[in-house]
Amino acid sequence: MQTQTWAREHVPALTALLTAVSLALVFGAVLQLLPVEALPQPNAFLTAIPHVNAVISLLAIGTIALGVRSIRRGNVERHRRLMVSSFGLFALFLALYLYRVALLGPSEFAGPEVVYTYVYLPILFVHIALAIVCVPFVFYALLVAGTRPVADIYETAHRKAGRIAASLWLISFSMGLIIYALLYHVY
Repeated sequence: MQTQTWAREHVPALTALLTAVSLALVFGAVLQLLPVEALPQPNAFLTAIPHVNAVISLLAIGTIALGVRSIRRGNVERHRRLMVSSFGLFALFLALYLYRVALLGPSEFAGPEVVYTYVYLPILFVHIALAIVCVPFVFYALLVAGTRPVADIYETAHRKAGRIAASLWLISFSMGLIIYALLYHVY
C-alpha cells in the first residue's frame, strides 16, 4: 500500500523516468549501442518478427479502439482491461522490435528512390515522432489509473492524457502497418 501511495504522489516523476528509460532503450537498440552478444540470434525467429509485429499492431489497434468505445459507453472495467491489454501488446511489440533491430539494425527500404524520399521517409518520420510523443501520455494515463480508485481518476488529467495517448497510438500503429507493407509486401 505504501508503494501505491508513493507512486500516486509521484506520477509525473515516474512518467518522466519511465519515458526516459523507454526512449533510451529504443534509441540504444536502433543505434545498435546495446550489448547484444549474449542474445540468441535464430534466423527464422528474426525473420518472423516483422510479420508477428504486424499482427500485434492490428490487435493493438483493435483493443485501443474498443477501449475508447467502452469508456464512451461508461464501461470503465472493460475500458481498463482493454487499455491494459493495449499496453501489453505495445510492450510485446516493442520488445520484439528492439530485439530484432538491436541485432540486425533497421530494415532497409528496397523500393525506388522517389518512393523512399516522398512516401516512405515522411511516413516513417511521422510514425516515429508520434510513437515518441505518445510514450509519456501512455505512461501517465496508466500510472494514474493504476494508482487511484476509479472515482478519483476523474479529478486528474487522465482523461485528457488518455485521449491524446489513444489518438497518437492509433495513428502510429496504423502508420507502422503502412511501413510494414512497404518494406515487406510492396517492395
